[in-house]
Amino acid sequence: MMDIQQMVNAMTPDVYERLRQAVETGKWPDGTPLSEGQRDSSMQAVMLYQATVLKSDEHMTVGADGSIVHKSKQALKQQFQPAIARFKADDL
Repeated sequence: MMDIQQMVNAMTPDVYERLRQAVETGKWPDGTPLSEGQRDSSMQAVMLYQATVLKSDEHMTVGADGSIVHKSKQALKQQFQPAIARFKADDL
């Protein structure tokens, strides 16, 4: 029987993305709602994948050390600097 770490290591990026979206929306891609058990298992798999496969450093993901990655407001501004558009109220 495969343990959860083996399952996570065998996950493709597409499967990870589908599980992540299901956890975020509470629904499978076909619109079927996740049961509480499915949501809990999927969330665990997503967190393990982020921590062990992606070794993510994105804000509010699980880092390689198992802790939640928090970025300061300044770090987030720098990360999104070119992508932020500013408009004056009279421009709209």
